[in-house]
Amino acid sequence: MQKQNVVIRFCGDSGDGMQLTGNMFSSLSAILGEEISTLPDFPAEIRAPQGTLGGVSGFQVCLGNGVYTPGDKADVIVAMNAAALKVCTLGSKFNQAGAQYVEADSMYKKDAVIVVDTDSFTKQDLDKALYKTDNPFTELGIPESVQIVPVALTALTKESLKDSGMDNKAILKSRNMFALGVVCWLFNRPIDKAIHFLEGKFAKKPALIAPNVKVLTDGYNYGNNTALNINTINVEKAEDLAHGTYTSIAGNKATAWGLIAAAKKSGKQLFLGSYPITPATDIMQELAARKDMGVVVVQAEDEIAGVCTAVGAAFAGDLACTSTSGPGLSLKSEAVGLAVMAELPLVVIDVQRGGPSTGLPTKTEQTDLLQAVYGRNGECPAVVIAASTSANCFQYAYEACRIALENMTPVILMTDTYLANGTGLWRLPKLAELPEIHPQGVPEELKGKYNPALRDENSVRYWAYPGMEGYEHRNIGLERDSQKGSISTNPENHERMVKARQAKVDQVANRIPELRVQGNVNSDTLLVGWGSTEGHLHAAANELNCALAHFNYINPLPKNTEEVLRRYKKVIVCELNNGQFASLLRMKITGVDFKQYNEIMGQPFAVERIVESIKKL
Repeated sequence: MQKQNVVIRFCGDSGDGMQLTGNMFSSLSAILGEEISTLPDFPAEIRAPQGTLGGVSGFQVCLGNGVYTPGDKADVIVAMNAAALKVCTLGSKFNQAGAQYVEADSMYKKDAVIVVDTDSFTKQDLDKALYKTDNPFTELGIPESVQIVPVALTALTKESLKDSGMDNKAILKSRNMFALGVVCWLFNRPIDKAIHFLEGKFAKKPALIAPNVKVLTDGYNYGNNTALNINTINVEKAEDLAHGTYTSIAGNKATAWGLIAAAKKSGKQLFLGSYPITPATDIMQELAARKDMGVVVVQAEDEIAGVCTAVGAAFAGDLACTSTSGPGLSLKSEAVGLAVMAELPLVVIDVQRGGPSTGLPTKTEQTDLLQAVYGRNGECPAVVIAASTSANCFQYAYEACRIALENMTPVILMTDTYLANGTGLWRLPKLAELPEIHPQGVPEELKGKYNPALRDENSVRYWAYPGMEGYEHRNIGLERDSQKGSISTNPENHERMVKARQAKVDQVANRIPELRVQGNVNSDTLLVGWGSTEGHLHAAANELNCALAHFNYINPLPKNTEEVLRRYKKVIVCELNNGQFASLLRMKITGVDFKQYNEIMGQPFAVERIVESIKKL
């Protein structure tokens, strides 16, 4: 079969390696020139009991041409056990105690192909997954149009590795590689490319390479030789890709690489002061592995210490960054306020997750927006921007550094769990292609008479730091005199300084792109979104034949924002929160009747739900 794009969901127990399998398959698709968008979906619990509903882990990928999202529903499901099949069939709409089922909201299409491991549907497996009968397919009401493909994954893996010398537990962990081999056959993936990925994955554990390659190859050959009574699938390659080297990249890794690129381009030492927190930790881990690029990482004892080391590094002249999620952003707020008052360049990366408190640490939301814009004491303006794809986390991390260094201000970069853990097709840039970064300096004529209150024509404070002879100064969190730089409690001076710091942030609007309208620009309906919802809203706008204005710059807003929004009769703001960006727009732009579409379910939008809801509106 030939398809423009297709959605595959790998689903199994938390220990079944679904994230590795999905990542390998999506990476393989990316290097073959197909667009990809992925959604890792796993529980926050530390290894729920094996075979239970609470322990189901999934990885969904959409690949092909014209890919904007990981897809609403899957064309192909790989279910490694009975619990995975149940979760994929009933979605979130079932009683986990098994007392009753409500209307199913399956994760697959009505003509889907479902590959199941028949060895994981024993009576014990069905009991663990709270089935009431011994026929799960009938009990779940799976439509006849869905093609069930039974494969004895466990038995076949054992047969494949019987002479490997591996123990039974290790052999069972290799089932995912047999399943990956079957899927590679189903989608006509070149097996040699998959083997190359395995060799790279286990380069530090060479003893694991041969058995994993064997079971992967045996899975491929099993599909090829038995044909499994299903058609293989060819997927279109992406059109109009610029020449270059492409790979798949996760948002957190892209963010880390964007920071490194900005440091190289600006000639600054990159410093990260941070503390581990889901889902932002991978940024710190990636940067800690990059000592070869001159990166300095301090893992502090807590969130407050992490950001304070970064503020100190900014005072010392570094490109200073800190990474966190919503709870950590709350803790960092006072130190960010110090950077605002001291007018130091600081990049704060907030990888949003479900909240409040511990909330849903492995699920996605856009609920930190107003905290990022306003969540500090006093009049405390900071620049806020947001990435919109896993791949452009690189671009906006780079942009956050540029704005911070050129405007002497903290910049908060918003990503979220969906972008951080998901992957997308990314063209590796060359450093020469990236925009120039000109860190703020200090004029030679100020040597010997420098003070930290002095500004350029854009209200940006000059940046001198320790080691620069003739530019010695103090910089603290108390208000300073607008002319002398010394401590001041004068009322008029305080108001003057508050307005100066606000003006410095406001003028950033002159240095960012204007808002661009996509889709049917002549429609009377405009969808509005920000951050990670761009792909879903783009697909919805195409289906609705309406316009879309998507924001990456939140504070300040692009200069033409008001002019764009006033063009349309109906403006509908779509967010994964209770309406925070809509509230912000109402504050900034009066007289526009902003409608809202909101979800707060810990999952990205589904295009189908957006379309249905917008039609009702």
